[in-house]
Amino acid sequence: MISIDLIRNNKDLVKENIKKKFQDEKLVLVDEVYELDKEYRETKMKADEERSRVNSLSKEIGNLMANKKIDEANKIKEEVASIKANIPKLEEKETNLETEINKRMMVIPNIIASDVPIGKDDSENVEEMRFGDPVVPPYEIPYHADIMASFNGLDKDAAGRVSGNGFYYLMGDIARLHSAVLAYARDFMIDKGFTYCIPPFMIHGDAVSGVMSFTEQENMMYKIENQDLYLIGTSEHSMIAKFKDQILKESDLPITMTSYSPCFRKEVGAHGIEERGVYRIHQFEKQEMVVLCKKEDSEEWYNKMWNYSVELFRSLNIPVRKLVCCSGDLADLKYRSCDIEAWSPRQKAYFEVCSCSNLTDAQARRLKIRYKNSNGEKEFVHTLNNTVIAPPRMLIAFLENNLQEDGSVLIPEVLRPYMGGKTKITKN
Repeated sequence: MISIDLIRNNKDLVKENIKKKFQDEKLVLVDEVYELDKEYRETKMKADEERSRVNSLSKEIGNLMANKKIDEANKIKEEVASIKANIPKLEEKETNLETEINKRMMVIPNIIASDVPIGKDDSENVEEMRFGDPVVPPYEIPYHADIMASFNGLDKDAAGRVSGNGFYYLMGDIARLHSAVLAYARDFMIDKGFTYCIPPFMIHGDAVSGVMSFTEQENMMYKIENQDLYLIGTSEHSMIAKFKDQILKESDLPITMTSYSPCFRKEVGAHGIEERGVYRIHQFEKQEMVVLCKKEDSEEWYNKMWNYSVELFRSLNIPVRKLVCCSGDLADLKYRSCDIEAWSPRQKAYFEVCSCSNLTDAQARRLKIRYKNSNGEKEFVHTLNNTVIAPPRMLIAFLENNLQEDGSVLIPEVLRPYMGGKTKITKN
């Protein structure tokens, strides 16, 4: 959510930002908020004046009563009673106007960075740089589900009978590999100075609306029936909401955390659930990185975070590239975002494995997360998040890039301690 001051003082900037995101249907909201806010401030001023008038007249009544001017005091009492009767109406109007303003403000997108490329959707995202050579071996790379099945490591048929489409059983060495990469990613981030966390896997509705837009909520979140609880789509949701309504100490910033969680997603939209493989599914596990910092530090942290992703994937022998998200591909709360995409030698193309975002103070405004600066003033923190690793999707890149001609899969040196010292896994 943006600051109301932007609409009060620079409506054109807000409207231009909406146009850059190709959301012209929201332009009307800016003018509506502007007019509602004007009325709200006038109403609030009137209510404050009325309360001040009551206080002033009450003192006058006291003086008149002390001087035994009863009739004059009674006349003023009638005036006070009339003013008091009007104040609740003004307060109700004030509350209603504030509600209407917030309803619209929650839909107006965050201001994006000036250097974000302009484009309508993810097809117009821009490749910025590559890390590692994208090699295509001289032998065939099977579909990832077939690679997993060759190790008796994947059973989607049984999962379909038990849970439906979009779920899976991982078994044997593939399941162990899944746990190994999560453990390695955890320790990788701890070594970077991040605090390891395991958060709640369900959160209240006000926490959901604090961390994401209504459209994202509708397309992603599973709601628990008859309860104000949602299954998280990523641990970022509960990690950021951990600081809801808090005033932090400046000395505590930055707060850097790496969190593990299962993730649950409806995956409503154009992509849909993958029938055969494990690329787009309803349930997966993820190691996340989350940062809360001062506004002047958020861009530095953004660059650190996506670089951590590159370093981690390269340590697993996986070539990657950085793809800058265009304006139309940015979720409403994001200031800027990039995807780290892994090389698929089977597809001879890259696919997303990490998403790094700077949301500036958009989430913090919704959740009222502030800190007290050295001057004693309260400021909103900036929040950032990035995927560390999200198996089983990232296992696609891992298996394809480490698959040998004989069907075995090499285990990179950094992962061997988490695989019982194995240097490779072989078919049963």
